[in-house]
Amino acid sequence: MGRFLIITGLVIAAIGVLITWGLPIGRLPGDFTVRRGNFTFYFPLATSIVVSILLTLLFTFLMRK
Repeated sequence: MGRFLIITGLVIAAIGVLITWGLPIGRLPGDFTVRRGNFTFYFPLATSIVVSILLTLLFTFLMRK
């Protein structure tokens, strides 16, 4: 459990560094934004798919024995 928490923390920190350096997470093609008057709805479909694939690969490699 400790190893998992350390790796999870490092992954979150790495993502934070990449966002700081200008990686457009959350602004990928396929993310939908609807603006109507004073209402804005944002749905990050492409970002969700990319994050899901990356987490699946990460957990697959971490859980192998």
